[in-house]
Amino acid sequence: MTDSELSPRRRRLLFRAHHRGTKEADLMVGGFVTRHIRAFTEAELDELEAVLEYQDVDLTDWLMGRRAVPASHATPILSRMLAEYGA
Repeated sequence: MTDSELSPRRRRLLFRAHHRGTKEADLMVGGFVTRHIRAFTEAELDELEAVLEYQDVDLTDWLMGRRAVPASHATPILSRMLAEYGA
């Protein structure tokens, strides 16, 4: 399945993940989403949408292990991202 065969929602999330604003976030978040977008459930897509609302500086710090993710922001999707990046 190519990107053009994805649903509009999945294509929009993939675009957002790759166009965050900082190169580090684009690479980490975009790479994660590219690898998993086809397999995400609707509930996971909801979680992903929420994660994409976080500021780049926060996401980058969390994914690089510079700061802990606040409990109020901890989601299964963010935990999967952390696991992939070794944070």
